Amino acid sequence: MPETDTGERVTDVLNQPSRDGLVVNAVRVDYEPGGFSPVHRHPAGAYVYVIDGSVIFGIDDSEPLVLKAGDSFYEPPGALHGVSRNASEELPASLLAFFVLREGESRTVYGGDA
Repeated sequence: MPETDTGERVTDVLNQPSRDGLVVNAVRVDYEPGGFSPVHRHPAGAYVYVIDGSVIFGIDDSEPLVLKAGDSFYEPPGALHGVSRNASEELPASLLAFFVLREGESRTVYGGDA
């Protein structure tokens, strides 16, 4: 996915068939300073690892968390990911998000479907 006007760039880094018809998928998300992701859900959940910088995550009604490089985060299936953004207005941030998907399952749902 090319860079968006939100300062977010999503790059596929892994799409590996697993057992029992599942697929392990991973993306790298790079945020420019002040960059963010639109509101979305991950139907299968997500396992997130922060590579560089700091990011702010907020799901459902939970208080947003600040995660720094080396921190990890689990997002339950179907949770509303209302806050996902770079914590800095001056430095970039990057993370890896891993998904275990059923064949044909979308990793992310945006907009009105979120």
